This record gives sequence, structure tokens and C-alpha cells, in this order.
Amino acid sequence: MSALLPTLFSTAGLIGGFQTARATKNRPLGGAVLGLAGLAAFAGWRKRAGTGTAVALAATYLGAFGASHPLAKKLGAWPAVYTVTGATALASLLLGRTRK
Repeated sequence: MSALLPTLFSTAGLIGGFQTARATKNRPLGGAVLGLAGLAAFAGWRKRAGTGTAVALAATYLGAFGASHPLAKKLGAWPAVYTVTGATALASLLLGRTRK
């Protein structure tokens, strides 16, 4: 189960951050959810796969957040969030494994 935690944190951050901002109409609060979940995911990636991979996955996470905005204009808000979340989760599962 601990192998999945960074992926779960990154997923919760992207979906939960958006939902928090949307439900409360408070974008900084949504950003706080995104940031805290991202830090937790980074810690897990670093522990399991090393600092370099953790930095790359954190960049993917932040890039997904940024990409969701223009993508939302084409797909809609929720489909964009789900798309970038899925891509980030896949990257986390493939790259965030334990080093050998």
C-alpha cells in the first residue's frame, strides 16, 4: 500500500485542489490543498525513487496543474482535471517505483 501513497497524494491534490477551490470559491485554499498534497507526494517519490525522479514527477504534477487550464477550454473543467490527473498518476506509477 505504501507504494501507492505518492500516487494517491498526487491524485488527491489535483482533484481535491480543484474541488476545494470550486466549492469554496477560494482559489488560494484550493492551491493550499494542491501544494500540501504535492509535498506529500514528493516525499514519497523521493523516498522510493530518489531525488531526481521525485523532482521530475513534481514537475509533471505542477505541469499537469498548468495544462489543465487551457485543456479545460477544449474539454470542460472536470474532463480536463481527470485527464491531467490520469496522466500524472500513470507517470507516478511507472516512474515512482522503488530503486533497485
